[in-house]
Amino acid sequence: MLDHLVGLVKVRVVRGVNLAIRDLRSSDPYVVVRIGKQKLRTKVIKKNTNPEWNEELTLSIEDPAIPVRLEVFDKDTFVDDSMGNAELDIRPLVEVVKMKLQDVADGTVVKKLGPNRQNCLAEESSIYISEGKVKQDLVIRLKNVECGEIELQLQWVDLPGSKGV
Repeated sequence: MLDHLVGLVKVRVVRGVNLAIRDLRSSDPYVVVRIGKQKLRTKVIKKNTNPEWNEELTLSIEDPAIPVRLEVFDKDTFVDDSMGNAELDIRPLVEVVKMKLQDVADGTVVKKLGPNRQNCLAEESSIYISEGKVKQDLVIRLKNVECGEIELQLQWVDLPGSKGV
């Protein structure tokens, strides 16, 4: 059953910063996270362009080369308006997991990624060890919208019985 999975990624959608206004003076944003055929979403935060979700969504990973897609929407009565999107490359996170760093001290930064034209990072992102887990904090700049960023934390979860990374 788990032989096609390499692991899980917990995506903590922390908050949105300066999201686009899609209603009269504000928006009712929520985030959709997808990879392959999986699609998960946060709750809607009413009338807020700086929402705090602090929600954890868990995706099963079959191929780390497939990017995680993020879309932000404004909840409306009939059709939800797009508030931007982004793609996350989880390969750097998986590369750190492959290093098998069990004996590394908590808080050790293993890898840093800077913003560039190939990613949606708004600022430098660190991949680090916390409580024996590999985690990554990201601030993602949304594309196809006039403004807005989403703060996330990724955490890798190994699955017993999976093929692993």
